[in-house]
Amino acid sequence: MLSVLIPTYNYDITALVNAVHRQCTGAGVAFEIIVIDDRSQPAYTARNRNISALMHCTYIESGTNLGRTLSRKKLAETARYETLLFLDADVVPVKNDFIVKYLPFFGYNGIVFGGYSYRSDDFSQHNVLRHKYGTYREEKIASERSKTPYSTIFSGNILVNKNIFLDNNYPDGANLYGMDNFFAYSLYKNNVAVNHIDNPIYHLGLESNEVFFEKCLESVRNRKKLLAEAQGIEEINSLLKHYKKLKGLGLAPLTGLFFKMVEPFLKKMILKKDPNLFCLDIYRLGYICAIK
Repeated sequence: MLSVLIPTYNYDITALVNAVHRQCTGAGVAFEIIVIDDRSQPAYTARNRNISALMHCTYIESGTNLGRTLSRKKLAETARYETLLFLDADVVPVKNDFIVKYLPFFGYNGIVFGGYSYRSDDFSQHNVLRHKYGTYREEKIASERSKTPYSTIFSGNILVNKNIFLDNNYPDGANLYGMDNFFAYSLYKNNVAVNHIDNPIYHLGLESNEVFFEKCLESVRNRKKLLAEAQGIEEINSLLKHYKKLKGLGLAPLTGLFFKMVEPFLKKMILKKDPNLFCLDIYRLGYICAIK
């Protein structure tokens, strides 16, 4: 028995829902698909409402903009079944046995992450930074992800026990970006089992270079605010590992000062036609040292 849960905002989820519905039906499992629309524009809402015509599909329109974290919480609370499959709106299964590959883990007392993949034909100069970051940093096979199991969890493709999700989701529902870091740390702190398998989805909704860059900075701010002092965070988050080391040596202020001097150059290297991901790493480290 499976609850497939999809939060969406200004995205057409009909292709994803149709694909998952077809696979669930073919697998012969008891299932439901629940979509929560977080105050999308009317054009998207009108299109997405059509999924309600499918059996076992529920479409919920939020009265207010909840944000992804609180939307996921509401989806989990609404779900009828204990095994939850969270999917982002802007994904689609890579293979036709996507649901079948998750079947052995129904009832698993932990979390299963299937992985991300990126298509070369989704690349453009408009989204080259997001595409390159995803390809080099997120598109990893299970054996590689398993070496650092809590460092490579993305909530756009996870199978998880309902109680485990609710116990580890960010509690106050703030509309913040980059909260997968908090979720991963909570799983680590509570010693929740993580199983990585090769069952990827294609990530389709790639942000523009400038939008993704700003989201990276927002994620850094939220990590510093919520996790910089968390015990053991350096074991699962490389950015905070390096930040805490600099801070412990008394070098964080100097690093922040140096960052302000070289920031224009780093940003130029990040947003060029062939983005330099090492410069993005250095930028984020300098940025976390510079901000309050």
